[in-house]
Amino acid sequence: MVDADTALEATAAPTDRPREVLDARELPPPEPLRSSLERLAELDAETVLVQRNDRAPQHLYPKLDDRGYEYETVEHDEEVVTVVWRP
Repeated sequence: MVDADTALEATAAPTDRPREVLDARELPPPEPLRSSLERLAELDAETVLVQRNDRAPQHLYPKLDDRGYEYETVEHDEEVVTVVWRP
């Protein structure tokens, strides 16, 4: 299991901002997508979302692009962490 700090350091995401972690590993599709978008809508522009999942959120990426977010995904063993932030 990779922690939020390790995932952030492996990406270009700002490390000096507040962060919110969403554990979507146990959620069936499309709940990880829905939960991520709802959480992002609730967060202020400075907060970085760290989504923990068991697979890359392929359907999330185009929605993030459309909304102007930056993101990177880090794969580690059986866990995938996607870090999402506003530029």
